[in-house]
Amino acid sequence: MTNKPSGIRERVRQEMVADPRVVEAIVAAVNEQVPVYAALDDSRLPEVRAIAAWGLERLLHLWATDGTLGPADLRRFRGIASARAADGRPVRAVLRAYRVAGTVLTDEVAARAPGLGAEDAFALARMLLVSLDTLSEEMATAYAATSEDLAGDRTRALRLLLDDLIAGRHASVGALTDRSARLGVQLPDPCCLLVAEPTAADRPDPAHGTATDLLDALAGPGGEVTSLATVRGSRAVLLLPLAAAARVGAVLGERSWRGCVVTGESLDRIALAHRLAADALDTAPAHAHRPGHVLTDADAQVLALLAGRPASAPDHIARLVLGPLAETGRRHLLDALTAYLDSGSANAAARALHLHPQSLRYRLRRIHELTGRDPRDPWHRLTLDIARTIRDRGFRAGPDGM
Repeated sequence: MTNKPSGIRERVRQEMVADPRVVEAIVAAVNEQVPVYAALDDSRLPEVRAIAAWGLERLLHLWATDGTLGPADLRRFRGIASARAADGRPVRAVLRAYRVAGTVLTDEVAARAPGLGAEDAFALARMLLVSLDTLSEEMATAYAATSEDLAGDRTRALRLLLDDLIAGRHASVGALTDRSARLGVQLPDPCCLLVAEPTAADRPDPAHGTATDLLDALAGPGGEVTSLATVRGSRAVLLLPLAAAARVGAVLGERSWRGCVVTGESLDRIALAHRLAADALDTAPAHAHRPGHVLTDADAQVLALLAGRPASAPDHIARLVLGPLAETGRRHLLDALTAYLDSGSANAAARALHLHPQSLRYRLRRIHELTGRDPRDPWHRLTLDIARTIRDRGFRAGPDGM
């Protein structure tokens, strides 16, 4: 450049950096025009806004000073690219987001400086073209390198995949599918998510090896789908095929562990399932944990309801707990359960229903077989009581938090 940049550039720069609506306009445009970003959950938006604000300030500074991207800028772009490779957001979508942001920046400059001279306008266009070309090269290279590193250390890559799933860091199911394909795996969908921890206070926290041991015991022989394991603090987290749910109680019982298993959730809801299971382990009373048994999603939903945390609608909780008892033709079992819960004993319930005590006890055994809940067990009795109360009173209010 032979001429000093005009003062209008600095004025426009200051106005745009000080106006939060510019960053919001960039985020809104990216969200609207790049489908991967439209699928981001709310927890990821602050990061998008922060990157947009930083990029806006840097690009406007380069325009106002006739500068170029420096080593610190390139390091940051490479770091962003590596993070996107790790969380599965496609590099093409990331680069398109920057192009969309550049268009918004140009429109905002034009709106604030309708009389912008040709030299300043050419400088803006040149700065954007050079910057976008440079960051595209740097980010594509860093993205490819990180992807290769992840694929090379497959064990670590699979663990990071589950880490991102339970943290909700995937932009979309499509991005997750692309990432799984690069790793050569097919994940179970729907799946079984297990969160487990040692029961003895003097037991060490589970290292990744312990989580892997659990995975080997539960996943069974290799098949079409891939099971995953990772660790969160003192807890192991496992993503398993649905069929593995039947073995969880026995495997944890052998190791003196307790856990909560949520079944049937799709991969895009794993973060919600993990939060539900982890909250259940945090809040469940000691008597809810029985040797050879684990908490289920029904238990977790009841605990969430009792704790005032996001849970499914009450009528859904009732269906989860009661299961087949809610089907037509099993009213006699529901009546037996209600009489037993209300009276507190099999003999009193039998008298109330004009049954022989042995007939009442047989019905209680059938309830246990059908629901997996023994009405004589204190915790199971509580969950059954809550479920039948919800059903009898017809509660239906409440959003589906899961």
